[in-house]
Amino acid sequence: QLMFVESGGGLVQPGESLRLSCVPSGSTRDNRAVAWFRQAPGREHEGVACISSNEKETWYAEFVKGRFTISRDNAKNTVYLQMNSLEPEDSGVYYCSAVDSLTSRTPLGYWGRGALVTVYS
Repeated sequence: QLMFVESGGGLVQPGESLRLSCVPSGSTRDNRAVAWFRQAPGREHEGVACISSNEKETWYAEFVKGRFTISRDNAKNTVYLQMNSLEPEDSGVYYCSAVDSLTSRTPLGYWGRGALVTVYS
């Protein structure tokens, strides 16, 4: 059962930063491309950022380019999402998932509990 555990969410003001982390549940090691998704209340999951298995390629949604950075430490089996200059529109539950490719970013496995990010003004 492929699932990730997310952490690092919180309550911040506009302009502030957060760093999210995710690791595969259990002792699973996963070397596939991994993407961060987010879900705002009443909306579908939307892709935010994606990183290839070898860390050399990344993809970002237009609405986070220049503000968010995805990275991974394969030695620690951890994927990060550094979020700077947060805006109220960034609020939501953030999930990570292994995906089939950097291009299509189809999530694989099951959604975890996610990390709640709330940006309030």
